[in-house]
This record gives sequence, C-alpha cells and structure tokens, in this order.
Amino acid sequence: MKRPLGVTLISCFYIFGAAVLTVTAIFFNADADEIGIADRFGLPNFPEQSFRIILAITSLILIYGYMRLKKWGFWLMIMYVFGFGLISYDLLYSQNQQLFIGNFTWSAIVLIYTFFVRKSFFLAKKDG
Repeated sequence: MKRPLGVTLISCFYIFGAAVLTVTAIFFNADADEIGIADRFGLPNFPEQSFRIILAITSLILIYGYMRLKKWGFWLMIMYVFGFGLISYDLLYSQNQQLFIGNFTWSAIVLIYTFFVRKSFFLAKKDG
C-alpha cells in the first residue's frame, strides 16, 4: 500500500524535531531553559541533555515504524502524540504558558490524522 502524503509530512517534521533536539543537546546549554523537556515529563532531576538525546532516538525509532506503516508505528505514534498533547495541555492551562498551544494543536492534528489513515497501517504488510 502506498504511504499517505500526510504520514510522510508528519514524519519529516518529527525527523527535523529529532535533529533539533540532538543539536541543542550537543551544542547549547539546555539547562538554561526555564522549563526543560525533562521537567515537562516530570523528571526534574534527569540530565536535560541526556533526556533530549533519548527523546530524539525514541522519536526516530517511532518515525521508522510510522513511515513504514507498521502497526507498532501506528500505536507508538498514538501514544506519543497523546502523551505530548496531555503535557502541552497541562502546561497551557495549569501554568498559563500560552507557548504550548502550538504543541497541543499539533498533537491533536497528528492524532486525528493518524486515526483518519489508520487503515493504511492495518492493511499494510502483515509483518507488524
């Protein structure tokens, strides 16, 4: 089955995001952020730069499965964007940080679109 264009575009955005996470972890002082990514995940004592690298690697693994239309790629993407959406929603409303409205909106778009094209993941090769 041919990969939907939206899956390719979403994947490219996440690959770019993983590259940015890696570059910022290596070349910039990530601890200078007011709220680091590790803090957003409820891990304030976890080293920020290491967390960014782990998150980038996790994203790339997830995107591999998503781009290849694997069932596990579908489910990991659903969990990933749902989790990020919840975190963004929490930061948006509980801490009144309007910056996260874009993150929340993006997560909602990816979640809805992924459900919309779910047949592509389940009609693809049966290798999972």
